[in-house]
Amino acid sequence: SGMVDFDRDVNVSVFEVTIRVLGGLLSAHVLLETHVHCPTYTGHLLAAAHDLGIRLLPAFSTPTGIPYGTVNLRHGVPHHETPLTSLAGGGTNLIEFTALSILTSDPRFKIVSTKALTAFYATMSPLNLLGSHINISSGIWTHRDSGIGGNTDSYYEYLAKGYALFGCEKCLEMFWGTYKGVRTYIYQRPWWVEADMYSGEIVWPLLGSLTAFYQGVLFNLGEYGIAEETIEATHAVWRRCGGLPEGYSFLSHMPHPRQSAYPLRPELAESIWQLYRATKDPLYLKMGVDMVKTIETRSKGKCGYHTLENVLTGEKRDQMESFFLSETLKYLYLLYDEDNFLNSGEWVMNTEGHPFPINSEFANALSDLGMDRAEERKKTQCGRISEWRRFTVDGFKA
Repeated sequence: SGMVDFDRDVNVSVFEVTIRVLGGLLSAHVLLETHVHCPTYTGHLLAAAHDLGIRLLPAFSTPTGIPYGTVNLRHGVPHHETPLTSLAGGGTNLIEFTALSILTSDPRFKIVSTKALTAFYATMSPLNLLGSHINISSGIWTHRDSGIGGNTDSYYEYLAKGYALFGCEKCLEMFWGTYKGVRTYIYQRPWWVEADMYSGEIVWPLLGSLTAFYQGVLFNLGEYGIAEETIEATHAVWRRCGGLPEGYSFLSHMPHPRQSAYPLRPELAESIWQLYRATKDPLYLKMGVDMVKTIETRSKGKCGYHTLENVLTGEKRDQMESFFLSETLKYLYLLYDEDNFLNSGEWVMNTEGHPFPINSEFANALSDLGMDRAEERKKTQCGRISEWRRFTVDGFKA
């Protein structure tokens, strides 16, 4: 590429490199081609992304099609690499890999990504629940706790966003298929818990901070009441604790003793931004102000912003995660910048906050996975049109 060389003998996380590096390269390429005037740009970011994508492909050579968690950028999958991966780790690549196939006319990436996505769905329990960790060789779940937070979250996010970005009807069908189980067993009004995927028994009665993303997804697909109620309850925890702890106990109404940190996560900010875009309700602007004030007064340091080690004591950790810059600050900024082109309803963020356009080039890219449009419409019913996918969303209700 002339800028970066991925030919390195180094083991990397397939998940992290996909959402951060590959997603960042592809999104930057699209922005340079469409919104940023740069006469000297010749496509080298796309070339680098293609090279990186090829180096990630060996991870997908598994009996199930679900990728290994680690790959060596020079030598492929490391010897003795564990066959266990999480739902999010193995099922969060649809946006980046499909975009790479579209932009390079190389279909390999879309093929392996959609295979992994549907392979997970095929293992759903009779209760319409998915676990958190699976053996990629046997397809057997090794950790049966089902939820929408840690280790699982972005799989559900990409089902919804696969529909929003690519018009993938099958993705929408799978999202609502999983929602039947989530709504019945994971939703404990107004919270999200974790339950055993086969019995439905609650195994983790805590609010996990990562579940805050789900409210934006639900609202954009027409499930308004639950989204609005749950985001208000989550924001109340923020105000009570001075930040959103990693785990909040429903029993003690306090942060879990071992999950009292707030590492500047973006999920609540993204959902607030999404709900404001769709409703223009000033309540969400006030929520954003609460977040900005809390972060500014409790986390600001000399050279950046600290993770709160404990939201109750205010103890700080000398650490600032990259998602604070790529996501948290971006969503809070966009919440108040009404005229920003990213607020046009024509962009979808990947799970690391990199924007991808809803356009004719991306539309129907996954139509080969889809249901017949007329048949799909028979199953849909929704009174309002989403800002997110306002020209096609039908709000399929489970």
